[in-house]
Amino acid sequence: MNRFFNKMKLKKLLSKTDKKILFVGIGNAIKSDDGIGIYICKNIKTKNNIRTLIVESGIEKYVGKINSMDPGILILVDCTDFNKQPGFYDLISVNDIRDHTFNTHTISVKRISEFFKMEKYLLGIQPENVKFGEQISEKVKQSADQLIQYINRS
Repeated sequence: MNRFFNKMKLKKLLSKTDKKILFVGIGNAIKSDDGIGIYICKNIKTKNNIRTLIVESGIEKYVGKINSMDPGILILVDCTDFNKQPGFYDLISVNDIRDHTFNTHTISVKRISEFFKMEKYLLGIQPENVKFGEQISEKVKQSADQLIQYINRS
């Protein structure tokens, strides 16, 4: 696992089997690493309390759908500029995000999360490249695969 990532945060959320958890894949699949949220959510296995939804770059179009799915925990999965090495990832409460330009999209995760009442988190992955292209960089993909394996084993 990412040596900077506190996997206990994710383990604690995944162990809340009394709550539905919705992983939401955000990003643009034709801008290289910006599609990492989509990649991760496409590879998470849905089971008892875990569901996924791919919204790409249009999460604002899915506010009603997400609220009607009524998850107890919402985890937004997105390419995020942490100012760290490519592949770095972290899980943070959306309430702890101060910067409204924390991601690569026009509407910030902090702003859009105001439309949701449930517990909200950002699972962010530091990109290496967000230029046009469909190839996810190796370090970013390796980190994503580690996360997918961890989530699917839970």
